[in-house]
Amino acid sequence: MTDNTLIAQSADPRFSALPGRPGKIIAIHLSYASRADQRGRRPAHPSYFFKPSSSVAPSGGTIERPAGTELLAFEGEVALVIGAAARRVPLADAWSHVAWVTAGNDFGLYDLRSNDKGSNVRSKGGDGFTPIGRALIDARTVDPAALRLRTWVNGELRQDDTTAGLIFPLAQLVADLSQHFTLEPGDVILTGTPAGSSVVVPGDVVEVEVDAPGAPGAPSSGRLVTTVTQGEHGFDDAVGSLPAVDDVQRAEAWGSRAAAGLEPEAEPFRLTAALRDKLHRVPVAGLSAQLRKRGLNNVTVDGVRPMHPEAKVVGTARTLRFVPNREDLFTSHGGGYNAQKRVFDAVGEGEVIVIEARGEEGSGTLGDILALRAQARRAAGIVTDGGVRDYDAVAAVGIPVYTKGAHPAVLGRKHVPWEADVAVGCGGTTVQPGDVIVGDRDGVIVIPPALVEEVVDAALAQEDEDAWIAEQVTAGHPVDGLFPMNAEWRQRYEAWRASR
Repeated sequence: MTDNTLIAQSADPRFSALPGRPGKIIAIHLSYASRADQRGRRPAHPSYFFKPSSSVAPSGGTIERPAGTELLAFEGEVALVIGAAARRVPLADAWSHVAWVTAGNDFGLYDLRSNDKGSNVRSKGGDGFTPIGRALIDARTVDPAALRLRTWVNGELRQDDTTAGLIFPLAQLVADLSQHFTLEPGDVILTGTPAGSSVVVPGDVVEVEVDAPGAPGAPSSGRLVTTVTQGEHGFDDAVGSLPAVDDVQRAEAWGSRAAAGLEPEAEPFRLTAALRDKLHRVPVAGLSAQLRKRGLNNVTVDGVRPMHPEAKVVGTARTLRFVPNREDLFTSHGGGYNAQKRVFDAVGEGEVIVIEARGEEGSGTLGDILALRAQARRAAGIVTDGGVRDYDAVAAVGIPVYTKGAHPAVLGRKHVPWEADVAVGCGGTTVQPGDVIVGDRDGVIVIPPALVEEVVDAALAQEDEDAWIAEQVTAGHPVDGLFPMNAEWRQRYEAWRASR
């Protein structure tokens, strides 16, 4: 058990709220459900980054926004202070290694975030970027699932959440990190921020408080206060990269495009019921002809055949990419809740799962369980340029599937499930998430969303024309001059159309 009396307070004013200078500060990227929903992505597992202890600052201090930057954002967080060394501790014992709880502010400079590519070394490691304090709460006196976190900017409440809203409980973070290295007394874990984080400017005052309203005495960290100032110094491109921002960084720093003063993003393309009905009425061959007229020849998924030739497939693409099997990579990416399982669990109604398997037929890329999951999710179909195992069982599920053929081997013989929702190469053509996929007995075609309405209307018109030509040929007319139509036949056709 932790003995909270063993470590004396630090004499360095930067660490006045802590037992001493922390050997490590570990921060989590994304941990609150409210923040994950705001960002539109929910991680399956926690991921982390380090912050230098030189970034720690006490309550009442300041933080400089460097010259030439605009996106300094606050992140109120619950900070855990380790009291007893933890190495490979089980989840049930993890909380006993936490001595204290307090407030933290994980400031970040989004102007440098893209340069750091996830490490956050520069974007979150600056002097004063980790205020901690004011007071320590004895971890033994509180329920880790019942802590409250609040953040104010200039007296206005901006964040208000509890640790009940965490995706990953606090004890899990301790247990997880202890799998990889020893957590030592005095180390600090910053446990993530809820929704409400946003940009602050010079002159703003940010206050963060962690408390436990339901615990005896309602212990509190007090308000951790930081004032934002304007720095005089910028960055020198002779020794490192310069700050750079775009609308993506602005939206994430402010919390939303609206808060950043940006125009709303265009609504993603969706197949309307009327458009879906038109696509069901047009053969793939007709769509192919119209795309060819518009200069698009490489839009067919070659080499795949339907398991249900009588079924038409119409939907938007949800993509999955496999890479060639390498044993160490399959160990790290092939097991657990891998990319393949995540796609089949997340596919939406009316979507088509499109799998890049590089045309490799030497293993299955799905089986009956995943086919059942896709059907339960009301997916429109599955297209893979690899094999299918449990072929008869998959066929019996009934969901339309296009494949290179049957193979009994499991995925790991040839493939590693690598990533989802990216551009893939399937059957020799590129498929982007959201592309329109149409399949029938002739094969599968990919239509760019921007062209689909124009193409399907032209194809329907061509179908009417071809039907009329077929009637004329059936009546005994030769095809010369009729197919394609010369001026005389075109005039007859237009007159027929006008009379309908």
